Amino acid sequence: MTGRTGLVVALQAEAALLARRPATGQLQVLAEDSCLYLGGMGPVAARRAALALLDAGATRLAVFGVAGGLVPALTNGTLLCPARICGGKAPPHATDDQWRRQLLERLARGGLPAHGGDLLGSATALTSTASKQAAARHYSAVAVDMESLAVAEVAASHGVPFIVLRAVADECADSLPAALVQAVDAFGRPRPLQLAAALLRHPALLGQLPRLATRMNGALKALRAAHRVAGNSLAAI
Repeated sequence: MTGRTGLVVALQAEAALLARRPATGQLQVLAEDSCLYLGGMGPVAARRAALALLDAGATRLAVFGVAGGLVPALTNGTLLCPARICGGKAPPHATDDQWRRQLLERLARGGLPAHGGDLLGSATALTSTASKQAAARHYSAVAVDMESLAVAEVAASHGVPFIVLRAVADECADSLPAALVQAVDAFGRPRPLQLAAALLRHPALLGQLPRLATRMNGALKALRAAHRVAGNSLAAI
């Protein structure tokens, strides 16, 4: 599988695993076989990133970053390389089978098994345990993110291979306080004024910050290990 992998990444912390100084809203060449676009959270940003990567010469697309778990089996730090991306009214989008098998085999040789269940693409963050449980029941998905479905649609419309490598941050039993979610920007960076205001209004939120940080650190640690094994091209050969 020759060509160049175009990596769609939403969060600054995720991109920092791939590039020394990731720039928001810009394409960055990582190596001859790979390039990165740090586009921000959500389907609109992901679609923009995917199209920019294709315009720059990417011949295949990948989504790299963290996801939310929807089932108990996917604990914090679990790697996910889904066979399908579901969501909306259209049938699920299949990821590229050959590329996916190459990546799974590379990860397994490195002692990093990855789950292969379906990933749900959601236009909004699922922040409550109830919303996660409902999504798991309705879609039979094991995890959720806000970017992969949009990138899958771009890949399908342009006839290029597509794959996803995620690591679970928040588990299915974890809730994400809305005030804290609103206190980060589109790239996952804290907004100091909004964060301070949220903590002043809801002092109990302060006690949840260590748990949330631990969850994110666990996912980033798993992604860092996977990147070391799979490389910037995510095992595309």
